[in-house]
Amino acid sequence: MVVNKWASWCVPCRSEFPLFQQQAVKQGKQVAFIGVNAGDSTDPAHRFLKSEPLPYPSYLDHDEDIAKTIRAPANYPITVFFDRRGKLAYVHQGAYRNQSDLADDMRRYLS
Repeated sequence: MVVNKWASWCVPCRSEFPLFQQQAVKQGKQVAFIGVNAGDSTDPAHRFLKSEPLPYPSYLDHDEDIAKTIRAPANYPITVFFDRRGKLAYVHQGAYRNQSDLADDMRRYLS
């Protein structure tokens, strides 16, 4: 599973959104993707998702309860990888800059 913590006001989050959209379409049958919108207001988050729809669910996490549960640090963006047993495999801090870096981490931590 790949969990991406994001916020609509976070410029690096916005820049990596297309990478997650593409990987979810490509790998969605083998890998579960979940978005966690934290540190954001409901309206801006909904407006952003309307303009950049995801092929996977994204949950509002106003109090960062989900983020804390998955051990995501307070900064943005954060991507958390869980292996097949649901064990935390890796926490990537910062934005992915390209498709190959995200794909490489998926192969490395989800295989």
